[in-house]
Amino acid sequence: MSGHEECPRCRAGVCEIHRPVAGRREIAVFAVAGVLLIAGVYVEYFTPYPLAGTILLLAAAVISGHDVLKAGLLALIRFRFNIAVLITIAAAGAFLTANPAEGAAVLYLYAIAEFLEEYAAGRAHRSIASLLDIAPQTAQVRRDDGEVVVPVGDVRVGETVLARPGDAIPLDGVVTLGESSVDQAPITGESVPVAKGVGDEVYAGTRNMDGYLEIGVTKPEEASTISRVVALVAEAQAHTSPTEAFIERFARYYTPAVILVAGLLVVVPPLVFGVPFLEAFYRALILLVISCPCALAISTPVSMVSGITTAAHNGVLIKGRDALEAVGLARVIVFDKTGTLTTGRLEVDDVISFGVPAAEVLAVAASLEARSGHPIAEAVLRRAGEEGVPLRDVEEFASVTGRGVQGRIGDTRYLLGNESLFPDVGGGAWRAEYDRLEGEGKTVILAGTESAVIGLLALSDVIKEDARETVADLEARGIRTVMLTGDNERVGEAVARRIGIDECHAGLLPEDKVAMVEQLMERYGQVVMVGDGVNDAPALARANVGVAMGAIGSDIAIEAADIVVMEDDISRVAYLVALSEKTVSVVRQNVATAVVVKLGIAALAVVGLVTLWMAVAFGDMGLSLAVIANALRIGRPGGE
Repeated sequence: MSGHEECPRCRAGVCEIHRPVAGRREIAVFAVAGVLLIAGVYVEYFTPYPLAGTILLLAAAVISGHDVLKAGLLALIRFRFNIAVLITIAAAGAFLTANPAEGAAVLYLYAIAEFLEEYAAGRAHRSIASLLDIAPQTAQVRRDDGEVVVPVGDVRVGETVLARPGDAIPLDGVVTLGESSVDQAPITGESVPVAKGVGDEVYAGTRNMDGYLEIGVTKPEEASTISRVVALVAEAQAHTSPTEAFIERFARYYTPAVILVAGLLVVVPPLVFGVPFLEAFYRALILLVISCPCALAISTPVSMVSGITTAAHNGVLIKGRDALEAVGLARVIVFDKTGTLTTGRLEVDDVISFGVPAAEVLAVAASLEARSGHPIAEAVLRRAGEEGVPLRDVEEFASVTGRGVQGRIGDTRYLLGNESLFPDVGGGAWRAEYDRLEGEGKTVILAGTESAVIGLLALSDVIKEDARETVADLEARGIRTVMLTGDNERVGEAVARRIGIDECHAGLLPEDKVAMVEQLMERYGQVVMVGDGVNDAPALARANVGVAMGAIGSDIAIEAADIVVMEDDISRVAYLVALSEKTVSVVRQNVATAVVVKLGIAALAVVGLVTLWMAVAFGDMGLSLAVIANALRIGRPGGE
């Protein structure tokens, strides 16, 4: 990022992205040069003063092509061959062979093509930078028992800012007073406002909808979530993808080769086929122009930048063009189970009773679990609350480590826990149900007395709402899905079956997950790992691409992963894959189109069927416009 002015708002090091790309200078240059070009052509061909026309055309060429002529001459002096050298030689050759109109047209049209390329890239850059504009520049702050309006940059961490209905929240913080719903779409892409209350985090740039909130500031403006997103995306746009790197390496050898071929075209046809020298020289100039790899050079960057920007506006932060490309090429996606495919929260699925009402079983279980802080206890108490089951007084309560709990309710001593807590209870009707529920991968606890089991409660980790649909979408795209979990094999396989996962590996420690990712990379090549971004950090780092879910507000996840899904929405993984595949497809279309069109026009040029201005208009500027338009299509919904 060196050589750029660092932006004080997003720290991106690319402050230019906040400025308009088309200034008065550019407009004036194109206007003046355009008038001179038209006037020069008229005077050159339709008046008896061709020298005056040549002077006008030379002026148009110098004004519009000043930058490329300067770059081309400097490159020639340093004996470095690039696109500017090709254009400079072609334009100079046109003037020297008495084709000033075509020489001026080459430089003018090339300048327009360069401007359009910069505009397309700038449009994507400004699109992501515009996220900053939704965050207000001032904040209402409570100070000295009053309210004052100050620039957000002057608000200190720990101060309280106010947000009334309809206000944009100025800074990241935690709600200290009030309740409301907040529109988080600019950051997470969520279409539905999220309920917020005391203790909930809120983020700069989101909008308070219908309630009054007081917010304790937790981050200064430059460290806010939205500023970090913009900074990271800006940095990602500077990274090159493998395809871009290949094209850059190719270009180092391409330009000298083109100049060599053009030289041969000047020498060989006159000597071998008797073609007039000036005609051969003119065809060589056309070859130089059509060989300029502008469209090829921008075909990948503009597509990648468009994809990254589109993703950011939909709550997916892609931190490098290589990551975006890799997702589109991967044929295997690995999911961690807990917190990614499931919510990580247990829920009571079944309450089965034997000889007593089911409500009695739930009442006993909830009353005993009321003294425990175990996740199972939370699930049982939640189920009892939902069904309106009252808790009973428990006396002589005791916890039996690794087995369960017990206590006296009224005159009866009850037990609640796993099978080992009931050594004196023989098999019966409950045994078949117990085995069936365990076979479904559920956690089963027994409720009863020392002599009888009165009921069973089966619990499972709640599968996320869109998990099945997401996996089905990936399967339809030909992507194999794999799940890694620390749970036992029975639980893991059951969850995998319910979701539709192809392959499950259970009983894994964090280091085992890393080893499994390595094995999958050996078997399948490119592997994408999806996890929560913190607990799965080693596996995320080892995979070709690590995707952290629900990382809004998590600095660790944002830094650790290659791609960050800000909202905890598993369906965003399918969106990410679709966007990446679309981007890779557009890149291939652009590269193929650029190569085919240029080869076709080059072939026509060799046999003398193309003029110099046609080569620029169709083989350079027109082709660049087509490539840019196709790349910007990535940002349009349904633009397949």
